[in-house]
Amino acid sequence: MAVPDDSSRPRLAPGCRWVAENQGAEKKTGAEENRVILFPEGAIKLQGTGRQVLERCDGTRSFGEIIAELQGQFKDTDPDKIRSDIGQFLEQLQRKRVVDY
Repeated sequence: MAVPDDSSRPRLAPGCRWVAENQGAEKKTGAEENRVILFPEGAIKLQGTGRQVLERCDGTRSFGEIIAELQGQFKDTDPDKIRSDIGQFLEQLQRKRVVDY
């Protein structure tokens, strides 16, 4: 498996979905809501940048567009490091069958 190219459109793999972590507890809204990705072999709780990346993986944005958005958001970080780190992150999630591209 390889790192996505700029035209790839990352999305959650079939059988994977976002759910509220505490569905029975008092619900929080927006950025406060704790969410996890359920997939056939388990669940992943993502916070911070990992969550921001995966929330953008909706099948409509290309990998290049996701990178550009995050490079704009994290202007003090080396753009090549952002590209490399996010590419490796998505490659790992693809190996776990959480993301397709």
